[in-house]
Amino acid sequence: MSGGRLSIQRRFILGLVFCAFFMTLLAGRLFYLQTFRHQVLYTQSENNRIRIQPVTPVRGKIFDRERRVLVDNRASYTLSVVPVEVRKNDTKKKLSELLGVTEEVIDRRVKKNMTGRYQPSAIKRDVDFDVVAILEEQNEMFPGAVYRKAQARQYRSEFGGECFTGHIGEISFDEIKKLDRSVYRSGTMIGKSGIERYYDRDLRGLEGTQYLEIAASGQILGVLEDEPGRLEEHGADLVLTIDLDIQKVATESFGQFCCGAAVAIDPRNGEVLALVSNPSNDANIFSTVILDSLWQSILADTTNPLLNRPLDGLYPPASTYKLVVAGAGLELGLIDRNSVFPESCTGGYRIGNRIFHCWKRSGHGRLNLIGAIEQSCDVYFYQLGLKLGLEEYYNYSKLCGFGKKTGIDLPQEASGNVPNKQWYDKRPVGSRWTGGMMLNLSIGQGEILTTPLQLTQFFCGLANEGRVYRPHLLRSSITPDQRETMMGGELSYTLPFSKKTLEILNEALVAVGQGEHGTARGSKIPGVVMAGKTGTAQNSHGENHSWFVGFAPAENPIIVACVIIENAGDGSDWAAPAVRNIIKAYLDKKLIPKEAIAVTADE
Repeated sequence: MSGGRLSIQRRFILGLVFCAFFMTLLAGRLFYLQTFRHQVLYTQSENNRIRIQPVTPVRGKIFDRERRVLVDNRASYTLSVVPVEVRKNDTKKKLSELLGVTEEVIDRRVKKNMTGRYQPSAIKRDVDFDVVAILEEQNEMFPGAVYRKAQARQYRSEFGGECFTGHIGEISFDEIKKLDRSVYRSGTMIGKSGIERYYDRDLRGLEGTQYLEIAASGQILGVLEDEPGRLEEHGADLVLTIDLDIQKVATESFGQFCCGAAVAIDPRNGEVLALVSNPSNDANIFSTVILDSLWQSILADTTNPLLNRPLDGLYPPASTYKLVVAGAGLELGLIDRNSVFPESCTGGYRIGNRIFHCWKRSGHGRLNLIGAIEQSCDVYFYQLGLKLGLEEYYNYSKLCGFGKKTGIDLPQEASGNVPNKQWYDKRPVGSRWTGGMMLNLSIGQGEILTTPLQLTQFFCGLANEGRVYRPHLLRSSITPDQRETMMGGELSYTLPFSKKTLEILNEALVAVGQGEHGTARGSKIPGVVMAGKTGTAQNSHGENHSWFVGFAPAENPIIVACVIIENAGDGSDWAAPAVRNIIKAYLDKKLIPKEAIAVTADE
């Protein structure tokens, strides 16, 4: 009996020891968790209970100079998932079926936009309302999936403005590395091109934050009252220099031809009145998720609608460049307004064993400078180019703004090309510099390349007594509290021509359209004197390109317009009438007295 009683006592004592041991372990563990792991566990608990949701500010609108909306916002929904919750559930599979995408696509989107395991990562933008309704009605079936109201850009598509409005898209990894992390985060939308990109910081505003309380099931209970978050700051509205009426006329400049560019600028301050690249894309297709099939069709389009022709299109300027050569010759004293050359134009000019033809095969006879510009005689400029030489040609071209960017407030502008001897010497043997190349350069052919914007800027200097203002699109900026800041013109450079030289050049430009033999006499505006110059750029890949640059009224110009139409032939046939229509539309709006105006052109 005593042995049995002793055995019971031993088991009881042993039980107490084990109990004390485990209680000590439990107490130690609780002490460790409450003391050393408190902050970590508290954070995890709060992450399970609280979700920080970014609040996207309203992106600023974009208007034309008369406050007509060019770019607006429309209601949209963005679908996101909380990574840690999606991994614990079969939400990914259900979302895959709902959205019609693979689970691998969802994984890629989560990884790309992930900022934290407990923070929502966007997986689809511009979600259909039917999907939103299902998520709202069956919230508990999709733990970790959240949708929120967002905004998508709405672009007016009837005026061909994508080349300057640009579009927005989701930020890339490379962009995040380069930009301010306090403003830009993974998954945000950012300007990708045009005004949207150049003025993105002004348009986007400042993102806010909102704290939401989440139930264990993943259901949103509401906004946490003790966590006020941060209010968003809406973006500024931008008023552009673009005149929508003139922009629409410019988009109709290309007639039956598919490709080209149009630019119109006020020479007194550099304000861009119209900017067209044809063909172009509807910017609205980029404001949502673009289908791979559509993107591939855009890339495969042989007309290259992604090329911003006014800024990035590089063309030989043809006879429009004769004004640079003539101005250089006058400044260097090589010619004056009445100068004639020993060899008259009989339709061609021989140098060595090669004949360089004039565009008029029957010839122009003997002409002075005014007549040579009026009739666009190539033989006259062959001889002037040889007297000028490559070095001075290069120097004056640079001083006139060619071979470098204009500095317009748009991204991705091309510099063009002005060759010199060093440039030619770097080329393969057989294509290096020879004297005969100067003949092509003197009439704007060969290796000289310019953008339509550069050429328009040069003619702005001719129209504005030599002063050249930097082309710009922003007229004013309006903050959300309606404070408006106006933007003035910025003098970019001055043409290297004296007042006398400019007077001679402008006299010749008027003769192009008004003279008896002017190459653009068929594009007159009744009661208006429009000065200008046509050009026909040789094109080895098809028909010649048609150029015209004009300004009016000739005595006090308020608009310079330039049109190039690819594969359209002579400048006088298509580009000159197109510029005439643009200028006439602007003068009609400004109610300029008809008797105070005049016209000119070429080829």
